[in-house]
Amino acid sequence: MPENSSVEDSNSPADNKRIDKKLLSRARRVMHGNQTERLTRIGTHALMVALILLVALGMREFYLQAEIVNPLGKSALAAEVASPTPTEIYRGLPVLKPYSENIPGVQRRAHLHTDVPSRPRNEVFKYTVKEGDTLIDIADKFGLKPETILWSNQFVLGDNPHNIIAGQEINILPVDGAYHKWSAGDGLNGVAKFFNVSPEDIIGFPGNNLSFDKIGDLANPNIEPGTWLVIPGGKREFVSWSAPVIPIDDPSVAKVLGPGACESVTAGAVGAGVFIRPVDSFFISGYDFNPDANHSGIDLDGNEGDPVYAIDNGVVVYAGWNKWGYGNVIVINHGNGWQSLYAHLSAIYVGCGASVWQTNVIGAVGNTGRSSGPHLHFEMMYEGVRVDPKDYIR
Repeated sequence: MPENSSVEDSNSPADNKRIDKKLLSRARRVMHGNQTERLTRIGTHALMVALILLVALGMREFYLQAEIVNPLGKSALAAEVASPTPTEIYRGLPVLKPYSENIPGVQRRAHLHTDVPSRPRNEVFKYTVKEGDTLIDIADKFGLKPETILWSNQFVLGDNPHNIIAGQEINILPVDGAYHKWSAGDGLNGVAKFFNVSPEDIIGFPGNNLSFDKIGDLANPNIEPGTWLVIPGGKREFVSWSAPVIPIDDPSVAKVLGPGACESVTAGAVGAGVFIRPVDSFFISGYDFNPDANHSGIDLDGNEGDPVYAIDNGVVVYAGWNKWGYGNVIVINHGNGWQSLYAHLSAIYVGCGASVWQTNVIGAVGNTGRSSGPHLHFEMMYEGVRVDPKDYIR
C-alpha cells in the first residue's frame, strides 16, 4: 500500500462534502443569530419609543383635564368652598387689596362662538334680540365693540345696556363706529366734529353712497333729511342715566332720577372708608364694570329677597323708584367723598335721611325695573368719579 494512502482516504470526496455541509450550516446559524439579534434590538428600541410617547400623551391629557376641572386652581376653589359668612366678613376688616385677591371666585362665561361674516360688508342690518342676550354678547357675536351697539341704537337703548330686551330689533353696523340720522340743517363738518372723525371718513365709507361731487358744499350738503349714515370710527360722550352726586345739603338734585328723590336730609352717620360686600354672593351675574358699555357698576348674583347690606356708615339720600330702568333704588352718601347705589331691589327698608351703619340690612335683592333676573346692580363713586366696586369691597 502506498505511503499516502491514509491521506488520500481522509480527503475523499465524501468527507469533503460532509465538511462543506457542516460549514454551511454553521454559517447559516451565525447569520440567523445576527439577524435575530438585530431585529431584537430594533424591536426593543421601537417599544421604548412607543412607551415614552404613550406616557407623554397620558400626562398631557391628565393636565388638560385638571385645568378644565379646576381652572381657578386649588386655592381659588378652597376659598370658594370656605367662603366667609357675612358675620365673619364684618369683623376685623383688614387693609383693602385689589379685588382679584379679595374675591378669586368671580367669573364670567366665555363666549367662543361668533357670527362675524366671513367677508367684509358695507350694509347695516337688523338683529332681533334673543332671550338671554346682553350688550356684551351681541357685540361679541358680530365682532363689534359694546359702545358701537349703543351708539348705533340711541333711540332704542338710550345709552343704557339694561334696556336691551328680547324681541327688540337693533341695528348692527358693518364696522365699529356710530349711526347718525341726518336732519335738515346738519352740516357735514359739524357732524364729523361731533363724532370725532373727518368729513372724508363719512364720505369715503362705501355703504353711505356719497361723493364730494354729489354732496357739494360741506356746510350745506346735498343729503336727504332722514338718511342714515354710518360714521366709521365715530365716538361720542354717553348720555348718563346713572345717579349723579347727591349731596346731603341738596338731595333734590336727584329728582331727575324719579320719585325716590329726597326733599331734604340732615347730616348723620359718616363712613370709615372701609367697605364690605353689599350681598353675600361672590359672583357677577350680568354686566361687569365696563365704562365702554356705559355700565358704571357691577351686577351681583342673588336670589329674590336676599339681604342687601350698607357697605359703610352713611345717610340715605335717595330711596324709591327710579324711572331710568333701575327699579327700586337706594343711594347712600357716606359723608367722606364716597357714595354707593343699590338698584333693582324687591324691598326698601330705609327712608330718606336715615342714618345707616355698616352691616345694616337696607333692602332686598330683586328684579324690578329693566332687569333680566334677580340680582343687585351696585355702584360706587368717589369725589364724583365712578370706580370699579370690585377694587374696594371685600
